[in-house]
Amino acid sequence: MKILVTNDDGINAKGLQVLADAMKGVGDVAIVAPDRERSAVGHALTLHHPLRADEIGPNKFAVDGTPTDCVNLGIHNLISFKPDIVVSGINRGGNMGDDVTYSGTVSAAMEATLMGIPAFAVSLVTTAEGRNYKAAAEFAARLASIIGNRGLPEDTFLNVNVPDIPAEMMLEPLITRQGRRHYDGTIVDKLDPRGRKYYWIGSGEQTFLDLDGSDYHAVLRGHISVTPLHLDLTNYSSVPILKGWDFG
Repeated sequence: MKILVTNDDGINAKGLQVLADAMKGVGDVAIVAPDRERSAVGHALTLHHPLRADEIGPNKFAVDGTPTDCVNLGIHNLISFKPDIVVSGINRGGNMGDDVTYSGTVSAAMEATLMGIPAFAVSLVTTAEGRNYKAAAEFAARLASIIGNRGLPEDTFLNVNVPDIPAEMMLEPLITRQGRRHYDGTIVDKLDPRGRKYYWIGSGEQTFLDLDGSDYHAVLRGHISVTPLHLDLTNYSSVPILKGWDFG
């Protein structure tokens, strides 16, 4: 297999290196990742200034852009092969529930899917540096092999979340659905030393609803969560309701 590895934590992130090392047991690996942390940039694509890419090793590039930029540049310009699969991660911290809409890690897998290349994102659900990257990487390598043999359903990519617990305590992987997050929306606003206001987003406590069958429900109980996501965001159940509206 030909494998492109990327992330949103940056080219020097531990999770990226552990993932790339594990993928070398599956096939040929290239790395194209942001030159710095780009967490929570979502599916951003750089259009208004040129991008630069530094080759810091064989088929290993640091790009001054977003994870989406990295997938684009990697596939079309930088690496020496067309990848059979794109693997994004291992993110330091979970990407569950509504957070997938913000995640650069998940968006990199989405971008590959838009280009017709099978892809998945993998995250380690931890708030610390993480002690369990190895177990997450080993599962990612097994998953890449399975996808290489079986493929993925059309317009589908996978979002994997791994609990940060010892491998011997980890329960079997579960196919899950995207959960829901509860966020109190707290924003800190204070004054800087020059008397100007500044705002800090994301300061509130982030919790998830413990919904049966969801990604959070699985990870909380020690399972690896594998959530199939797709590109079509249409809410089909609302279409009949909206068709009944009078727009005149």
